[in-house]
Amino acid sequence: MGSRLTAEQSDFAAAVRDFARRECGTREQREALTEGGREPHNPKIYGMLADLGWLGVCLPEEFGGAGGGLADACVFLEETAYGLIPAGGFVTTVITAKAYERFGTAEQRREVLTGAAGGTVLAVAMSEPSAGSDVGALRCRAERHPGGGWLVNGQKTWISNAHLARSMLLVARTGDDKHHGLTMFHVPMDTPGVETRGIETMGGREVNDVFLTDVRLPADAVVGEVDQGWSQLMAGLNYERLFLAANMLGLARRAFDDAVAYLGEREQFGRPIGSFQALRHRVADLATEIECARLLVREVAADCDAEPDRLFPREASMAKLKATETAKRVTLECMQMMGGYGYATEYGMERHLRAAVVSTVYGGTSEIQRDIIGKSYGL
Repeated sequence: MGSRLTAEQSDFAAAVRDFARRECGTREQREALTEGGREPHNPKIYGMLADLGWLGVCLPEEFGGAGGGLADACVFLEETAYGLIPAGGFVTTVITAKAYERFGTAEQRREVLTGAAGGTVLAVAMSEPSAGSDVGALRCRAERHPGGGWLVNGQKTWISNAHLARSMLLVARTGDDKHHGLTMFHVPMDTPGVETRGIETMGGREVNDVFLTDVRLPADAVVGEVDQGWSQLMAGLNYERLFLAANMLGLARRAFDDAVAYLGEREQFGRPIGSFQALRHRVADLATEIECARLLVREVAADCDAEPDRLFPREASMAKLKATETAKRVTLECMQMMGGYGYATEYGMERHLRAAVVSTVYGGTSEIQRDIIGKSYGL
């Protein structure tokens, strides 16, 4: 397939764009759906996406999904971001669901994947106050309980969508080895001892602290194998980095199109400002960068679908690095080209910028992605 969409994917993208125009195509609609931009996720809209069958785009048909691949999910993520559809819970949900699909028990897959396709939000809890980029340094500990099962204590931070989630995929320490002493657990958010506290950010209500105090989990809460959480996390990097890349690709496209429309309408010195060479050349550069990111994301997604059991750490990191850095550059330069109107909340560019700048931090910073890419060449 390469970087080109199939006919089915093109039709799917067009359907998502039509939905976006109808349900959140105006500023007034988006303001109402997001409480003035503070809530990136709207449960009503999310339920509508579930009813259309789109939330299960890359989940198995036996669990209510469409049975598509990573490329199909990337199309959906790109178009929801472009259309400014307030479905912020989808990224963490699909990342988490793919981990259960690969490592969960039959009962875990039935519960979690069916719920995800039907509109349930999921979260993944890895980062801690002292373990961000260095995930292997996490301290949240799960110990075997004398009465059976596990007892968990610790704190997680920067956990996206934990306040919306029905359950979270928790990564906790079960052994003393840095990388071979981690285990994944299925934790319903209403489990006694689990407390969520929101962290206010420039992007609104997105992330949370999660405190676990004497949390009792049954023995069958383990997802995959005990002490093998690190290798299981590595197996999911293709999904996480590609999905984040596709999301930011859509945002970059939207910011670019909004700015181009403004440049064609705004007049100074008797002509549209987009006719000035300084701005035309900047538009040309941004358009080229977006197209490079688009081709890279789609090519890597196609490769992952063609070889689903193979890891693509270098390529997935390249896609995440390129798309997120491009989104940050595009939104910042578009704001500059729009002048004061780019800074005003009325035009939305400042909101695009706020959404883009954090993308080079979450899911592995750009510095971490560069390190992974460099090491892949034996350096």
